[in-house]
Amino acid sequence: MTSFDDFIASKSSLIDEDRGAIPVVLSTRIRLARNMSDYPFPGWAKKSQRRDILTSCQGAIQDLPQMKHSSIFNVDELSALEQQVLVERHLISRELCEGAEGAGVVISRDQSCSIMINEEDHMRIQVLSNGFNFKRVWKQIDTMDSAIENQLNYAFSEDLGYLTACPTNVGTGMRASVMLHLPGLVLSGQMEKVVRAVNQLGMAVRGLFGEGSDATGSVFQISNQQTLGQSEEEILKRLSSVLSAIIEQEENARQRLLESESVKLLDKIGRAYGVLQNSHFLSSSEAMNLLSLIRLAIDLTMLPEDRRTTVDRLFLESQPGHVQLVAHKSMESETRDTLRASLLREQFQSFPPLKFSALDRSKS
Repeated sequence: MTSFDDFIASKSSLIDEDRGAIPVVLSTRIRLARNMSDYPFPGWAKKSQRRDILTSCQGAIQDLPQMKHSSIFNVDELSALEQQVLVERHLISRELCEGAEGAGVVISRDQSCSIMINEEDHMRIQVLSNGFNFKRVWKQIDTMDSAIENQLNYAFSEDLGYLTACPTNVGTGMRASVMLHLPGLVLSGQMEKVVRAVNQLGMAVRGLFGEGSDATGSVFQISNQQTLGQSEEEILKRLSSVLSAIIEQEENARQRLLESESVKLLDKIGRAYGVLQNSHFLSSSEAMNLLSLIRLAIDLTMLPEDRRTTVDRLFLESQPGHVQLVAHKSMESETRDTLRASLLREQFQSFPPLKFSALDRSKS
């Protein structure tokens, strides 16, 4: 088993690498639900069967070239704080943390791939990437899925496709999603209309941490809901078309804000910058909303592009688990809020002044 400290010390392609100039799209994810035909679904399996499932899946996964030097964790051996950190990194789900015996995860060295074992299904295979990269992510996860299928007998029906514990995943078993930063639509009051339109197209809109989470920081996760009756390529093509339209709407909303409400926008960005440089008490949701405005300032060239990676990393490091990770202990919320403000204050001391003149240039 991997040491959690060693895992945290290793570099993550999603956190540590330079993302480049990607104004709206934060990340792309594709997840596949897979089950073995030889065992009941995890919710119906006996303890001994769950342990066998864990062993079989881990063995097949470790043979993959993409998972060389991977980290392996049994969930019941992780502390509550360690579990929370993995949830915040989108490497495991809250449901896996609540799993019975045999729940585990295998995470690639660069943390771009994680495979949960004995969550709702025997395996949830997931690949994450910065930016809008459905084609590359699909190629990677499809290769991994085929290699695992060569070693394990998947539960598959010629009529229905891949069989899953929840009927809504039957068929391809695929959920594809993109994490979008949409402050223009939020500030202009158009987000509710966009959510309704996307839902009518059979797609889901959720917050940063999926179902039931709030969309703090103007960050939204948009994914397909249909898994049956369409191929993976058709699902990705349809979703890409919808996402491209949303990105265009976000860009238009920003332009309208620049044209009609530039003073209010300047004020919001300036206040966010001042609070982050001087605050001594910040909740995670407030920090996210302030960082959202700073990311928008980078998009508007009010801050240099090389600060984008720092801001995106701070989105993650402002979360409760990661704040406590810095202190190496669990904390009450007030203590966390004080430490979070201190950490952000330290980071923003080195930020250059805002170039408010850049907003005037962008309007011309």
